[in-house]
Order: sequence, then C-alpha cells, then structure tokens
Amino acid sequence: MTIAVTGGTGFVGTRFIDAAVAAGHQVRALARREQQPTPGVEWVHGSLGESDSLRKLVTGTNSVVHVAGVINARDPAEFQRGNIDGTLAMLSAATAGGITRFVHVSSLAAREPNLSKYGESKARSEELVRRSGLDWVIVRPPAVYGPGDRETLELFKMAKLRLMLLPPSGRVSLIHVDDLARLLLALAVDDGAGKHVVLEPDDGRAAGWSHKELAKAIGDAVGRRNLSLSMPPAMLRLGAAVDQLVRRGRAKLSQDRAAYFSHRDWVVQPDRRPSRDLWQPQVPTERGLAETAEWYGSQGWL
Repeated sequence: MTIAVTGGTGFVGTRFIDAAVAAGHQVRALARREQQPTPGVEWVHGSLGESDSLRKLVTGTNSVVHVAGVINARDPAEFQRGNIDGTLAMLSAATAGGITRFVHVSSLAAREPNLSKYGESKARSEELVRRSGLDWVIVRPPAVYGPGDRETLELFKMAKLRLMLLPPSGRVSLIHVDDLARLLLALAVDDGAGKHVVLEPDDGRAAGWSHKELAKAIGDAVGRRNLSLSMPPAMLRLGAAVDQLVRRGRAKLSQDRAAYFSHRDWVVQPDRRPSRDLWQPQVPTERGLAETAEWYGSQGWL
C-alpha cells in the first residue's frame, strides 16, 4: 500500500514511517523543509495550508494518516490553524482525491474541550472528521513517550534532580510511541479494522498511573529516588507564567497546558481500547521508560 502521512517529521510521525516502511509499505509524507532521501518514502514539500501540495500528497495513495497538529501555542489562533484548519484541508484533499480511509490522530484532551484551547481545537477537529463522510477512525492517544520525545523530557530531568513537581493528584494513561505507531499502521492498512470509531489506546495498565506512581517509575528509570510534590492549580499557573518569562518561545508550560494538566483524570476509557484482535501494546512501560532514559543520556539530553 501507499500511505499519505502528515506530521511525518515529528516524534510520532517518524516512528510511524519507520513502522510502515519496515512492513513493506510505501509512504508519501508532507514536509515543510527539504528532507534527506529515505528508502520507501517520497517527501512532498509543502504545508497543510497549500492545496497543491496536499493534492500531490494524496494522489494515488490508499489511505491518509493525519498526525500533524499543534500541542503548544502562543495564542488560540495557532491551534485554529494547526488543528482545525489543517484537518479540514486534509479532509478536503482526501475527499477530492477519492481516498476514503482517514486515520485522525487526536488527543484525550478532546474529551474535555472546556479545559483548554488545545482540547477545544482537538474536539473541533474530531467533529470535522465525523462529518466528512469518509471511512474515518479517530485515535486519542494519552501521554506518548519514548526515545526522541521532548515533551516528557522535562519529567526525566526533574527525576534526575531528585525533585519532581507534579500536577494536582490524579491519574494518567501512557503509551509508548512505537506501540502507537503500530496501531496507526494497523488502522491505515486494514479496512476491516473498523470505521467511524473513536479509539483510546494505552499501555494496558488498568486504571492508568497515579502521578506519584509515574514519578517513582521515572525515578527508577533514571536510577534516582526522588521527592515528588503535587502542585495546586494556582501554582501550576504561576509556574507557567515564570516559564514564559524565562524561556519565552522555548517555554514548555503555557497557561493553556497548566489548565489541561490540572485535570485529575486522563485515563483511557476501557470500552474505547482497540480490540485485542487488532492491536495490543508490546512495550512494558517500566522497560520503555528505562530505554527512554538511556536514549536521553546517550544524546546528552539528560
């Protein structure tokens, strides 16, 4: 098969491309910058805002996997352009190109659209997909981690310093990036994998992880016993203000993310887990966290 991919140069997208090519498929991937030649991959120069590039991206493909999105933005307009307008553009291109299979990567944040502008934008993108008339599948990953991820790196850095500042007491689900990539591939290549469904995959841990449990697991991964402190929402907002002031454009904690992190339940819903016949997680989280920490160290990130 030939699969059209957006977000192919990002954390999840690169692992998806690796999985697809390893399975013998051809990939056509959108990229805003020139890329090195990659066996099995045809890079299409352009962006979600360029209809000619999107037309070239989907022509002759069997399915679309829409990974691209904005997770941290300076203002709501960036979420609008990246998550809503970008999704609409891909849906239009797929429809015009006669592509029916559309795998949309959303987020658990879409379950609570009133909490954050990010969640609102993801919920609105899902609504566009539902109304598209395509054979769509929406995937809502929980927190995605693994070698190469810069979003969870901050947690590993804190664990290394033996002090982890956590959101208010709550629970979260996790998924290793390679497990997520395998699920997206299964959905892209198998029309029998279901359509018009919303899936919430995870590492298989019932009821997810409490914040304290996750802090300990990350501490074990970096070989440090640490003190973990749950911060009230007001402290998270203050931390966001300080991060914006100090790191400006490189800040990881925005006010929007502080609101999102303050929610106490980011655990997948059991009835939305993918069927075991289609997919099962293969990376035990303790092992995945240890391998991630090792990779960070080898790159000088940790």
